[in-house]
Amino acid sequence: MLLARNVCAALGGRAVLHDVDFEARPGQITAIVGPNGSGKTTLLRRLTGDLAGAGAICLEGERLADLPPRLLAQRRAVLPQATAVGFPFTLREVVAMGHQAGASAADPGVVEAALAEVDLLPRIDGFFHDLSGGEQARGHLARVRAQVWAPLREGRPAWLFVDEPVAALDIGHQLQVMAVLRRFADAGGGVVAVMHDLNLTAMHAEAMVLMEAGRVSAAGKPAEVMTAPLLSRAYRCQLCINTAPAKGVWLLPQAASLGQGLGAAQ
Repeated sequence: MLLARNVCAALGGRAVLHDVDFEARPGQITAIVGPNGSGKTTLLRRLTGDLAGAGAICLEGERLADLPPRLLAQRRAVLPQATAVGFPFTLREVVAMGHQAGASAADPGVVEAALAEVDLLPRIDGFFHDLSGGEQARGHLARVRAQVWAPLREGRPAWLFVDEPVAALDIGHQLQVMAVLRRFADAGGGVVAVMHDLNLTAMHAEAMVLMEAGRVSAAGKPAEVMTAPLLSRAYRCQLCINTAPAKGVWLLPQAASLGQGLGAAQ
């Protein structure tokens, strides 16, 4: 499992994380939620080893700081909020970069399979810059999936760390991406995801960590964390929690009003 104890971090000389304890288990999706500026992305960067700071972080019983970069790349892949591609690479080449860095680098067909998983296989030989923003986001997800293609290898789980993986996507592709993460976890891998959509989080995550001002204010199952008092305090607005139907997708605008002229012509 992934264990972090007393994790701290500072950015620009300002303390951002304050003695955070965190844990995530393989076979599950663990979601990090909270308002803007609460420390979600900073925590993810500490958990992946991309940001230095105080505290202890262990991945499957080994200290993260002791793992050499090549070995770390084979055990976990990281999808940040935004990744710039500065050269005219094809989609195939971008995904192959992830594949070549991972433990499945010698396995054939991974690049194609990863792109098929996000419905981009027909665009495989097109230039990455010609893709839409949402397609690029899915292409980067395919890249990190290709890096840790086998969720479980020789009894050791691989890990996916993703930061707002559905932010640029329409609702259909949001569900597709969450299905990719779900299958990875169900096959024995671990997923840690920074999420803003609380409904999607409740639908797919087994565990939730609520961040507030650089600290964990609540952690547990979604039903335990998604309570009106906890969320209303964290997001500084009055929220009401309801239960979604057992099957299907629940779409509920929380604050909607008709635009000028709408409704009159109905």
